[in-house]
Amino acid sequence: MLLGSLFMGIALIGLGYSGGILWIFYLCYIFNALGYVCAGPLPCQVLISKWFDKNRGKAMGIAYLGIGVGGTFAPQIASKLESHFNWNVSLACLGVLVILISVPMVLFIKDRRKTEEKPEEKPVQKTEPAVSIKRILTNRNFYLLGFGSMCAIGVVGSMSQHIKLYLRDLQFTQDQAAQIMSLILMMSLIGRVLMGWLADLISRKRVMILIYLMVASAIALLLIPPFPGKIYIFAVIYGIGLGGDYMIIPLMAGDLFGIKMLGRIMGIILVADGIAESSLPMLVGRLYDGTGNYMVSFIMLVCVGVIGALIVAFLPKKKFAHY
Repeated sequence: MLLGSLFMGIALIGLGYSGGILWIFYLCYIFNALGYVCAGPLPCQVLISKWFDKNRGKAMGIAYLGIGVGGTFAPQIASKLESHFNWNVSLACLGVLVILISVPMVLFIKDRRKTEEKPEEKPVQKTEPAVSIKRILTNRNFYLLGFGSMCAIGVVGSMSQHIKLYLRDLQFTQDQAAQIMSLILMMSLIGRVLMGWLADLISRKRVMILIYLMVASAIALLLIPPFPGKIYIFAVIYGIGLGGDYMIIPLMAGDLFGIKMLGRIMGIILVADGIAESSLPMLVGRLYDGTGNYMVSFIMLVCVGVIGALIVAFLPKKKFAHY
């Protein structure tokens, strides 16, 4: 995570002073990708899962608030910087801020084993079974979780990229569209905590299905004839589902395969999710260009979301049920 924080900061500083040189631009994006891999959701999910057992859902939900808070303040900070300096200096300042804020925080993270073990005590033996990656890759639950998460991430990725264009088609002004986007973001913060709390209270499989159906039903709401407040109801339902979407996947993976293998499992699943998150929005765009509206695209997204929920329904309820 320390390297990841440095990579992200260096990437922003480099982009600010790339001078239009293409190879430097590509190099900075490689550093940005390395930063995301080393200090993004994957290592955070693994660390939280190792630190918390009983209240893992609540801990994950609270930790994911950071993404929403960062997404809220980063554009404002960038705008303020750009109003006083040019964009080059603004990017460099953001890179320096990333390093100055995140690196000290990473240094304060302690290894759970070192804090729990005392010299006179033997390490506590965990009951979690040790499972080989080969055995996991031959298990159907891994593919059910992978394809189910691809459906959900593809849907929310598509909506995130196209919602502003959809609002433009509805003749929303920039300020009105910004209000809707802010409402979605605010509700996603609530969704993170709410779904994390539910994940500790009831079966995480049921929470996962609930999240997927919330996202699908919110998009389906856009397909019905307009009525007062429709877009705001969509923003509330979709925002709550969006908040729980990314968070529930590592929780379910930890239940199915254990914490020991969570890093490698989520590494594979995140690659698959990335493919869905990049390809499905392109398909939505093509359908829009062909039809002139989002009707067919949204019907497709609803179907994909429901398919994701159906796939997840075949996952077992109990931890390590397949071993």
